[in-house]
Parts: sequence; C-alpha cells; structure tokens
Amino acid sequence: MQATTAFASEMTWPAYDAAVKNGTTPILIPLGSMEQHGHHMPLHVDVLLPTEFARRAAIEVGGLVAPAFTYGYKSHQKSGGGNHLPGTTSLDGATLVAALRDVIKEFARHGVRKICLVNGHFENSWFIIEAIDLALRELRWDGVTDVKIVVLSYWDFVGPEALAQLYPNGFPGWELEHGGVLETSLMLALHPALVHLHAAVDVAPATFPPYDVYPVKPDWTPPSGTLSSPKEASAEKGQILLQVCTAGIVKALVAEFG
Repeated sequence: MQATTAFASEMTWPAYDAAVKNGTTPILIPLGSMEQHGHHMPLHVDVLLPTEFARRAAIEVGGLVAPAFTYGYKSHQKSGGGNHLPGTTSLDGATLVAALRDVIKEFARHGVRKICLVNGHFENSWFIIEAIDLALRELRWDGVTDVKIVVLSYWDFVGPEALAQLYPNGFPGWELEHGGVLETSLMLALHPALVHLHAAVDVAPATFPPYDVYPVKPDWTPPSGTLSSPKEASAEKGQILLQVCTAGIVKALVAEFG
C-alpha cells in the first residue's frame, strides 16, 4: 500500500498496518539531540537535519519515517563543545540504549524487517550500535531472525569533490564541524528563518590536546560553543549537501534493502 505521507506518525493505524505488516516497507528512524549550536542556530539542529534526510530518502525508496529521537547522548567537548554548555540536554548512555532497543523491537513486532537509523549527532554512534545488538539478540530469542538494520550518519556521504566546494580554504575536519559551515549551510537551505547568520561568531578552528579531562575544562571550548567558523556557510552549499547526502543514503538503502 502506498502511503500518502512519509511520516508514520501521521498515518491512521490501519493505513500504517497495511504499509508495514508484510515487512517490505523500510522504516527510517532519525536520531538527534538537544544541543547548543552557537549564537546563530537553534538547539534542535541535530533533529531537523536527519529528519529531513530521512524524509527525502523515504520518498525515494518507498519507506516511512518514524518520530525522531530528540534527545541524544552527552555532548563531547571535542565534537560538540561539551555537555556543560547551556541548552544542551542529554541522556545517559544506558537510557538512550534502552529506549532505542525498545523502539526497534516494537517496529519488528509490527512486521517491519528493514530499519535504517539516520544519525544526526556524532556522540550517539556507539550507543546506537549497542541498542541494535541488544534488540537483535532479544528478537532472536523470540524467533525473529530476519530483521536488517542499516546505520548511517548523513555527513559520511560528503566526498572529496563536495568538500572542495564547501571548504575552498581547507577542511577543518569532521570533529570540528559543530555549528560550522556544514550544519549552518544545511539549515540555511532548509530552515533559513531559524538561522541568524549575523549573530554567528567567527572563530578559528578549536584546538585541543590529545587527551580528555573530566570534569571538562570549559576554557577549552570556544565561548561561542561552535568549534569552527560558520561565516562561509551559504544556502547554495546547503543545496550541494542535500543532493550529495540524499543520493548517498538512497544508494545505500537500495543496496541493502533492494
């Protein structure tokens, strides 16, 4: 049955049941966070972006997008500025693992056999894997052995050609792309009313020692909260990212789900 919406939560239960009960419809689950993204962007950037990539990919492959995880694992200082910053609201790892494990098992109970987890918050990564491992193990105990799960982060589909267009003066590295050119450009392309580029702080790429300290040292994080400058961001660069990442995600889903 062809759904009239890409979002599972907008469907009636009979329409949803008809779409997923035979196991052929992929479910895409965006995973984000509530995390500061500098002076120029809102706290739910990491929710908005994977949700939009999931929506675009779902339309292409005949899938459905599940409600996003709006809280994620704790912000790491070297990739998100740190969990000490105002606005950042995080889950313990065990909480995230347990919630995602339960959601995966519930979709399997509905009949879903193809699941894609679309991550938009770097720090979620290992907890996603743990949740999958536990969910698949418990499903096997119930005799369900045919669930397949794809895990991806949209930025992993940005290749050298796109990087050259996005960062003509040199790429600072993914670990410093927090509130920088990539996320800001995507937000300018998708949600320009939520971006206040005039308020963006032009900072040099953050530098960190090759070790971590806990409790964190707040002075290691640039006061703006961003780890590199967003000043070179543009909606045009956002369109490049939308095309490249969506195409990559769709290609991956076709390869794995058929």
